[in-house]
Parts: sequence; C-alpha cells; structure tokens
Amino acid sequence: MGGTAAAVTAEGPARGFRVIALVVASAMFMQQLDGTVLTVALPTMARDLGVPATNLSLALTSYLLSLALFIPASGALADRFGGRNLFCAAIGVFLVGSILCAQAGSLPMLVAARFLQGIGGAMMVPVGRLILLRSVARKDMVQALSWLVMPALVGPILGPPLGGMIVTWLDWRWIFYLNIPFGIAGIAGALALIPDIRGARTGRFDTVGFLLSGVALGCLLFGFELASRPGTGRVAIVLAIVGLVVGTAYVRHARHSVSPILDLRLMRIPTFRLSVIAGSLTRITQGAQPFLLPLMLQLGFGLSPARTGTITMASAIGALAMKAIAPRVLRRFGFRRSLIVSGLVSSLSYATCAFFRPDWPAGAIAAVLALSGFFTSFQFTGYNAIAYAEVDDVRMSAATSFYATFQQLMLSLGICTAAMVLEVGTVVGGTGQPSLAVFSCAFVILAVISGSAILWNRRFDDDAGAAMSGHRESTEPAPSA
Repeated sequence: MGGTAAAVTAEGPARGFRVIALVVASAMFMQQLDGTVLTVALPTMARDLGVPATNLSLALTSYLLSLALFIPASGALADRFGGRNLFCAAIGVFLVGSILCAQAGSLPMLVAARFLQGIGGAMMVPVGRLILLRSVARKDMVQALSWLVMPALVGPILGPPLGGMIVTWLDWRWIFYLNIPFGIAGIAGALALIPDIRGARTGRFDTVGFLLSGVALGCLLFGFELASRPGTGRVAIVLAIVGLVVGTAYVRHARHSVSPILDLRLMRIPTFRLSVIAGSLTRITQGAQPFLLPLMLQLGFGLSPARTGTITMASAIGALAMKAIAPRVLRRFGFRRSLIVSGLVSSLSYATCAFFRPDWPAGAIAAVLALSGFFTSFQFTGYNAIAYAEVDDVRMSAATSFYATFQQLMLSLGICTAAMVLEVGTVVGGTGQPSLAVFSCAFVILAVISGSAILWNRRFDDDAGAAMSGHRESTEPAPSA
C-alpha cells in the first residue's frame, strides 16, 4: 500500500499528548522496574535454581539477544498491524514471559522465558515512542518526550529497594508477578486512550534484512556481554568478528532494498545523523555507569548492596528533576547550545567520579551523581527529540526502529568497555580484583568518550529543531505597539 506523509489514520479524536505519553510510559516503567529489581535478586534466584550465580547472566543475555533480534522489525510491524495493536500485543507477550519466568524451575526454562519477555520488550518501547511521535505536533514533541520518560525514570529509583524487600520478605518469583497489574493497566489505557494510528506501508517486509541484522546485532551484543566476563575473551572476539562480517553483508543488502529493516539512508538527514552519533557516544558512558559505580562502591569502598543502592539512586533522582525544565531550557537556548553545555557539565561530573574515595561524605558523592544524572538526562531528552526534527511521517517508523537499535547497542557497548578496562587493569596490577586506581582510570576513559560528543554537538545548526523547541520564536523581537 503506497502512501505519503499524510497517510495516517486514527480512530476517534486525538488525545492530549500527556495522556498518550503516560500510557506508553507505563510500559517503559514496567520494563525498567523489572530490570532493576531483577539484578538485586540474582544471587537468591541462583540458590533456589541450584546453579552458580554467574550462570544467571545467561538470563540477562537472552533478554538482550531478543531485543537485538526484534527491535529492528518493530517499525515495519507497527506499519503493517497498527501501532496500538502491536503495542498491546507486545505488553501481552511481555506479561506471558513474566509469568513463565515466575514459574521457572530450572535455568533453561528461565532463559527461554526471558527470551520471550525480550520479544515483548523489543516492541513495547520503540512502538510506544512511534505512537507518541505520530500523535503530537512537532512544537509539542520535546514536552511529550519529557512526559514519556519521567515515569520510566521512577523504575530505577524504586527497583533496588523494592527488589531487596521482595527477596527479603517474599519470594523472588513475585518480581515477575509484579508486572501483571502494570501490564494490564497499560493495555487497558492503550485501548481506551490511544488512537489507532497506522503509517503508510512502503513495501514488503524485509525478511533477508531481518535475518542479517538479527544475526549481526545478536553476535555483537552477545560478544559484548561475554567480554565482560573473564575466560570468555576468545569467544567474544569470534562473535564480534562474525557480527561485523554479517553486518557488512547487511549494509550491502540495505543499499539495494526498497524498504530495508534498518534504513541506513536515514543517516543522510543531518539532525538524525548527528543525534545518532553524539547520542551513541553519550550512551556508551551511560551504559557503563550502572555497571561500574556499584562495583566501585562495593569492591573499592566496602559498602553493602543496600547502602550502594541508596547512594546510586541520586543519579535517577537528578535525571527525574531535569525533565520538568528541559522544554523551557531548549526554548530559551536552543538545541545546539544546550547540548554543548550539558555535554560538558555531564562529562566533567562523570569524570569527578574518578576521584571518589572511601573518605568522601556520602552526601558529596550523591550530589555529584545527581548533577551527572541531571545533565545526562537533559542530553537524552535533546537527542531523542531532535533526531526526528527532519524525519517525515512516512519514515518515522523506520527512524524509531533505527534509533532504538543503536540505543540498545551503545548501552551494551558501554558495559563491555567498562568491563574491559577493569579486567585489563586487574591483570596489569596483578590483584584479584580491580583497585580504586583502576576504577578511576575507567571513569576517566568513559568521561572522555562522553565528552567527545561535544564535537558533534557543535555541528548542529543554530536553529536546528527550532520548530520543536520554539527557540526561533523566542528570540525574535516582539512587534512594536
């Protein structure tokens, strides 16, 4: 079925973007809460299943692998079946996977259930974002995206203490049952409040591209995961090579495909290209922080997991605080200047983590983390909005799939980068575990990577994304009386 940018239909009157954003955010909240709560419970789960705790990483890896396989297809499937329909179906699949996880009596069953959960997760967030982007005017897009991520940021805040309470007072299986009420609420809200928006179908489903991209991304993500564990370096290198070779085959395929599953031609759009590149550099650092910081506080400082969780919550609290003022900042200063300044402050505050030592007051550490979360969150709000500033409605589904794929890949690469620095530093130092100096080195390296995004931020035009931020209108002189 052909179509143009106007080929979008909706059932009934369009709802306010805040309502749609909050409905979509319910799925993001469920996914974020599930992930953060689960990490706290891994040792207890391993004991009950009768396997070493390190083997439970397979359950995390199977979820990542499922995301890599199915995120690229999310946009095309949304155009084919309708965004609202696919969004509700994705929540349903996620809930079925959650129930099977709770019923798992062995590690293989848990791994399979987590893979099924990942299929739902791969569709929920990209399709939900696509629904929102197609439901709002460009001038409201920054506010809409801010409303979208605010509830999702609550998940990392509630996750660690909630996980500890569940493991201590209940059974770890309740972690997965907890998803049921949130998922049912999300489906009910979507059916009642979200219009049935469909994009124009521009061609047949790219089956060959789906297989090639899935193998390439799966090998890369699985290789990144193995690189973070000792003794699996050779396997990780092999997987990375296979991923790169198959990825090259996909690039050649995409050049000759009418509707590739990941449309590389989107990188010709200046604001989209700069957002992908600069956002990827920032996300490498952000992906590393949840892995690196708790290890430093527990291994380097000797803090308990509970104490560590309390301190690291400051990052999420800072991120949540930023969302309320991001639209006003962008309206006043525009995307280019705002991203340059926020990138600088975020990288400097992240580098400050390299100087953390056990004698630092907990309040001072929390303040630095809150500052880092505050400005890093602003960067993501800016990148997530300006990426779509010049994308028309016909290519919006392809753009959301492409962007979500790179988000997941870079977050995983961040974990791999931090783990490699720690492992190399430990081997060079000849110690059984990373020293504080090694942690400091890792923070500095990652801060430099994040800071390099500023070079790309400088390439945005001064009026880039003006239709979204309102910056152009706010800087025009007021008409004389």
